[in-house]
Amino acid sequence: MVYKAAASELPSRMPRFAANISLLFTEHAFLDRFEQAARAGFAAVEIQFPYEHPKEAIAERLARHGLRCVLHNLPPGDWEAGERGIAIFSERQSEFRDGVARAIDYAGALGCRQLNCLAGLVPAGADRARLHATFVANLAYAAAELERAGIRLLIEAINTRDMPGFFLTGTAQALDLIAAAGSANLFVQYDAYHMHVMGEDVRAMIAAHRDRIAHVQIADDPGRHEPGTGRIDCPGLFEQLDRIGFPGWVGAEYRPAARTVDGLGWFAPYRVGSIG
Repeated sequence: MVYKAAASELPSRMPRFAANISLLFTEHAFLDRFEQAARAGFAAVEIQFPYEHPKEAIAERLARHGLRCVLHNLPPGDWEAGERGIAIFSERQSEFRDGVARAIDYAGALGCRQLNCLAGLVPAGADRARLHATFVANLAYAAAELERAGIRLLIEAINTRDMPGFFLTGTAQALDLIAAAGSANLFVQYDAYHMHVMGEDVRAMIAAHRDRIAHVQIADDPGRHEPGTGRIDCPGLFEQLDRIGFPGWVGAEYRPAARTVDGLGWFAPYRVGSIG
């Protein structure tokens, strides 16, 4: 049988890890990845974009396997066509607002209390000041709508190597956007992989801004593979998150080098369940 961790059950050691099932367990169909995450000992999952599947089907899998959904993104536009968010485009504000409503609807069904907003790619020759102003206005709108629903809004910086042209590329810029939006319901999703690529001191940045960082994601650099396969001191980062009592979740958002289960050695000290 498969162990089912209660939603309130936490690992004996911190931090708390969530499996990103958009990247992990892709050997299985999407709806079957929830079982695989629970079998591996995760108490929670995060999903990049849940919208291709009925929210009722996802909610049923979460309940069946005793998992929490701790994060998903707002609709990003046409991902398959290369779009990576629409929040910076003034001509698409109506579409953005529709996406906020759809994301709240999904989050409510899934019990998800955090949503991430992707900024988008800067078109050639675009006026960055106008993009900034539009992004700030959209963040203020979304943060207010989400607050009414009891959900936090997050923004994420992404590195320019993996995603050239992305508007938001560093933590200082993210904090400036939060200040400009003027909402207490707007936080940073800190992706250690992306920010290491951008040259940030990951541990120092988390320590300095832990009050505004609501969620952390991890993968190693280079390769975006499992912790322990690259240059990031992941054990040191995990120890720091434990030491400072980081209250949020840490999303395992990496690309497995082989089968997902074969690369979970790093996770052994933190797992909450096992196959019985």
